Amino acid sequence: MEDQPQIGRITVAPEVLETIARLTTLAVPGVARMASPQGVRRLVRRDGVKLDIVGNSVRVELHIVTEPDVNMLGVSHQIQTEVTRAIQDMVGMQVQSVDVRIEDVACPSGAA
Repeated sequence: MEDQPQIGRITVAPEVLETIARLTTLAVPGVARMASPQGVRRLVRRDGVKLDIVGNSVRVELHIVTEPDVNMLGVSHQIQTEVTRAIQDMVGMQVQSVDVRIEDVACPSGAA
């Protein structure tokens, strides 16, 4: 394989990673919405997503609200798998961890 000359640098803004993580999480069945926990709002740039980027690797922390009557462990594992895959495939960054924090369960429709 031939070495290609480096013609410049590619930089991906943290907001791009946040958007990928948020949209991927919201696409997982059983996730009602993202959540910003009390007292942490200023540390979480966008609703429910916190990133720690070091070099070419990222740690992701997600705060979610699940739908009622879902397997929370199963939903969390699927989020971890999908977010890791999306970041690796779209951006090419190494994902060190995806921590999922379930903040609440959404009220069923029609509940008071």
